[in-house]
Amino acid sequence: MSTNLSIKSTGAYGGEVKEFVWNWENQPLRVVYETIGEGSPLLLLPAFSSVSTRGEVGELAKLLADHFQVTALDWPGFGESSRLGLDYNPFIYEQFLANFVKSVFNTPIIIVAAGHATGYVLKLPVKQPDAVVRIVLLAPTWRGPLPTMGANANIAAMVRGLVRFLRIAVRTPLIGQALYKLNTTPSFLRWMYSRHVFTDTAKLTPDFIAEKWQSTQQPNARFASAAFVTGNIDTIHSQSEFLSLVQSLSIPIMAVIGASSPPKSRQEMDALAALPGITSVVVPGSLGLHEEYPAVVFEAILPFLTNLC
Repeated sequence: MSTNLSIKSTGAYGGEVKEFVWNWENQPLRVVYETIGEGSPLLLLPAFSSVSTRGEVGELAKLLADHFQVTALDWPGFGESSRLGLDYNPFIYEQFLANFVKSVFNTPIIIVAAGHATGYVLKLPVKQPDAVVRIVLLAPTWRGPLPTMGANANIAAMVRGLVRFLRIAVRTPLIGQALYKLNTTPSFLRWMYSRHVFTDTAKLTPDFIAEKWQSTQQPNARFASAAFVTGNIDTIHSQSEFLSLVQSLSIPIMAVIGASSPPKSRQEMDALAALPGITSVVVPGSLGLHEEYPAVVFEAILPFLTNLC
């Protein structure tokens, strides 16, 4: 069961803000989303990360709003949405996305999704074949940060042990919160952004980092964040599974690849781009290209989005 409620007139980027109340195992999850513009419906999904919010796609949403009715959301466990102390896993997010799309939209939609949202978006048409007409994947990834480190055979065992420890530790109030705070300090966030999210460090101003840090300080914020970092919300687990899923779909798909993407992530993006029928483009940026270079991304994807023949 779900309900939609309007909660205020304007939001992070000038749209109408609403709540989607969705029940998971008899617990109500309040999901905040924002709609701006008019035209064909387009769902714009931010990447999963410790600082994930719909604000990261806000500038892109405003550009797209001249051509589409754009809806962007805060994933459950992130942003302004409910941050319950759940054991976040792929089934939660797969069910949520399917129910959200079915409840909020009454016509087929375009989806533009960043980063780790890729796996969930690609699986949606399997459950709802007529729900999606076109997909754009921005810096697409399917594996969380620690599992990506573990892709190196030399450190795989160490990473697996760390993942097991963190998944247990995050459920412990004192240890879990302490570890989370260490990994969300302003200095750590700036390091993270400069390493593999943004390419222009001049954009990492004190105000920018302070805003990101503030988004991590909500009660129970550590649960969904840790699930992402440890790979507990990875809905795809191998490159072959990833590519097979893409090949099983008949929907037009475009991949937008950051020229400065981390090597392991870039390998996966290039493998996707090499598939027959996939439209791809390389633009400046890294994993946060949608936030760092929204105008460039907009210009790159608009022809694909408007070619709805």
